[in-house]
Amino acid sequence: MQEGALSDKLRDLFQPVLLPAARFLGRLGFTPNMLSIIGMLAYVAAALVLASGHPLWSAAILILFSPLDVLDGTLARDSGLVSKFGAFLDATLDRYEEFFVYTGLMYYLMAYLQKDPVVAVLVVTALSGSIFVSYARAKAEALGFQCNVGILTRFERIVLFIFAIVTGWIEPVLVIISILTFITTIQRTYEVVRQSRSA
Repeated sequence: MQEGALSDKLRDLFQPVLLPAARFLGRLGFTPNMLSIIGMLAYVAAALVLASGHPLWSAAILILFSPLDVLDGTLARDSGLVSKFGAFLDATLDRYEEFFVYTGLMYYLMAYLQKDPVVAVLVVTALSGSIFVSYARAKAEALGFQCNVGILTRFERIVLFIFAIVTGWIEPVLVIISILTFITTIQRTYEVVRQSRSA
């Protein structure tokens, strides 16, 4: 499965909505980097709300503001403001966003649900797997390889995270994220090996 295959299809499907929304935000004076920062602050808010024991409100914040992950790039491309620094900032903030929400989740599980410490290990494993997936692609592309493969992209991870805190099926979803991010990292490693041999 290609990296972003589902997210790319959804982006194309909702392009008639995303592009006008991005242009509207641009007319209001927002830049792509500002949208990236606002998105990160929204994730911090979602993490704090979750850590305060309100998973449904946290999910609402994520649902409301997660489109900024797409709108910043849409605005950058449409306004001609695409830059290497913007791409770096966006990717870096994406990693912080996942760190914050998983930290909020761990606190919620330990403080409010009195979960076994094993669940904390699951949270750390899922978070680490997510970061490894992103690192594998970033490192590969820095070395000149194309590394756009993988079964579990950021989009799918966020959808699974929201599903987990809304339904309460947190442990099973954490297991799924942990396993699929591990598989995704292997897929990306294999892709780099394949391309290096071809070269």
